[in-house]
Amino acid sequence: MSPVLHRTSEACESTHYDVIIIGSGAGGGTLAWRLAPSGKRILLIERGTWIPREKQNWDSQSVILDGRYNCGEHWLDKDGGRFEPGTHYAVGGNTKFYGAALIRMREADFGEVRHVDGVSPAWPIAYGDLESYYTRAEHLYHVHGLRGADPTEPPASAPYLHPPISSEPRIHEIREGMERLGHRPFPMPVGIQLDEANPRASACIRCNTCDGFPCLVRAKADAQVICVEPALEHENVRLLDRARVVRLETSVSGREVTGVIVERDGHEETYRAGIVVSSCGAINSAALMLRSASDRHPAGLANRSGMVGRNYMSHVNSVFLAVSRHRHDTRFHKTIGLNDFYHAGEGREFPLGHISLMGSFDANTLRAGAPRLAPTMTLEKMAEHAVPFWMTTEDLPDPNNRVTVDGRGSVTLSYTANNEKAHARLGVELKRILSAIEFEEHLIPLQVYIPGRIPLAGVAHQNGTMRFGTDPYRSVLNLNCRAHDLDNLYVVDGSFFPSSSAVNPALTIMANALRVGDHLLDRLG
Repeated sequence: MSPVLHRTSEACESTHYDVIIIGSGAGGGTLAWRLAPSGKRILLIERGTWIPREKQNWDSQSVILDGRYNCGEHWLDKDGGRFEPGTHYAVGGNTKFYGAALIRMREADFGEVRHVDGVSPAWPIAYGDLESYYTRAEHLYHVHGLRGADPTEPPASAPYLHPPISSEPRIHEIREGMERLGHRPFPMPVGIQLDEANPRASACIRCNTCDGFPCLVRAKADAQVICVEPALEHENVRLLDRARVVRLETSVSGREVTGVIVERDGHEETYRAGIVVSSCGAINSAALMLRSASDRHPAGLANRSGMVGRNYMSHVNSVFLAVSRHRHDTRFHKTIGLNDFYHAGEGREFPLGHISLMGSFDANTLRAGAPRLAPTMTLEKMAEHAVPFWMTTEDLPDPNNRVTVDGRGSVTLSYTANNEKAHARLGVELKRILSAIEFEEHLIPLQVYIPGRIPLAGVAHQNGTMRFGTDPYRSVLNLNCRAHDLDNLYVVDGSFFPSSSAVNPALTIMANALRVGDHLLDRLG
């Protein structure tokens, strides 16, 4: 007999809602914010809870080395090896720890793009269908930026509401060096509540613990601060935290979700709604569908196409440390990006990807990937003289890269990297630039100290496991991100991506959640 007891509906405070949203991150939190003023009864279910505001929020020993806020879960890779995924279960989801790089996909990313390792498929909607939602998401999440500075930037219907974040002297020198070589670095779009014109009143204090840390002063534009808390100010919205959704149940016909089964405090509870939205992240949403297999849906819920869990993408990402003789005292790095190698052309047959700066780091950050006996003094000196760069190349969809679950519902993430030649070429281009402007021959790939390539556990950019499309035999969701096979099941995390582009997916997830939100408001009437 299961140790989990079933709590009857009568024992629950309330179990029936107009809308249930599972997950409170970039997709679910944004959708809750959009639907909240409607007056409809909305239940937001979150597996984690509130991250406490405490000094450890900004302590790299606690956050990185001790894993104070890690999920504590283990998944399996394709060879059966156990690993702890770099994902967080908390109100606000992974946005509590993201670097808030909120950048639009390029217009060409919505069409078919040829890469050295294959073809990135076209989306079933055009960039123009999402443009107004991108603008709304940028304004909602306090994105700073400068229109026209990025030569690959797609058309926009409105300027950013906030000016670009200024670069500190060391980063300014690098930017000038790139420009002397004819490159076109641009202010990186970042979502933070920073007022450089009035620092005394600014929420953001421009610290060195933004990327990878929860924000102690609530200045990072994460989903908790920007969307979930404002949504909860509406009496019709309720948050159910520490609640893990274990499966979805359907009607006899199999066409409607009729029960959301939750484990909470050792009990099993059932919640019901006219509309159910999954936003657990591309991996856990797919896992939830697979765990919800039934006689009507023997291969998993919404899986007539066999595509649930397939085509997992997470970008080909690397970190590089650029080391020079100059001391590097920058607190906030993430102020410039470079997309000169994003598209094919100018001597390149294929796209290479996106370059930006990653957040600050210290000896503890380096310690996380360093050999066990690496001297602390060496790591400290390294941190004092290195500038961290982040490189992203598009990850191509492959049906063999997939999420599966075993009989106990545990996740296996099977993945083989692709597009690595393009990624390696992007690294060569970055090294050439930095060597030319001042780093000479001292550019050191981070894998000397921390693995240069982000490993399988680095799932922050997860997407693609339930792609949307018009053909129910080749896609899971329709153009409104409703499951083809069910009348009341939607998905608003990164699962719907048919292709991943080479920029952070967060803003696209937020924009799409607003788009789906408009559709749901029409449906709810």
